[in-house]
Amino acid sequence: MAADIKINLLPWREELREQKKKEFLNILVGVVLFGGIIVGAFDRYYSAAIDAQNARNNFLTQEITVLEGRIQEINMLQSQRNELLARMTVIQNLQGNRPIIVRLFDELAKQLAPRVFFTGLQFRGNLLAITGIAESNTRISNQLRNFSESDWFDKPNVTAIQADPRYGPQASTFTLSVEQSVPRKDEGGS
Repeated sequence: MAADIKINLLPWREELREQKKKEFLNILVGVVLFGGIIVGAFDRYYSAAIDAQNARNNFLTQEITVLEGRIQEINMLQSQRNELLARMTVIQNLQGNRPIIVRLFDELAKQLAPRVFFTGLQFRGNLLAITGIAESNTRISNQLRNFSESDWFDKPNVTAIQADPRYGPQASTFTLSVEQSVPRKDEGGS
């Protein structure tokens, strides 16, 4: 009996193998597609994040440029302000010193000793350098004494004396320096 029944299982096995291959290929294609979708989703997510960060960076760069322009404008305005304040200070000093300069020249004329002639005056801060001609050395001493007695001058000092016979037998040219001082105002006096 065993010889009479012949069962051929090979085509069924081959069909099962073919079906399992198709299922495997379908699952493999599904896994590859699913993996591709996941990779694509990650790629899109990170691309969007990079684009958003680049947009933020560009915005910050533009704002920094605008702010740097404003800082330069502020610095320029600050320097203009400082220049204007310096000019105002100079003008105020000139306006405040205007009567002092007039009084100083008036005092120079009052303190001029007889037979002494000034040929040059030069201011350097509060220091007044005077060049002149005197009939004699005694006249130069008188001039120094006049300066030391004045309220408008301090510390007279002769820096050079040279005999100059062109102006007389005992004549001398001299250079002296004196410091300018502003006297205190007399409230009750003349």
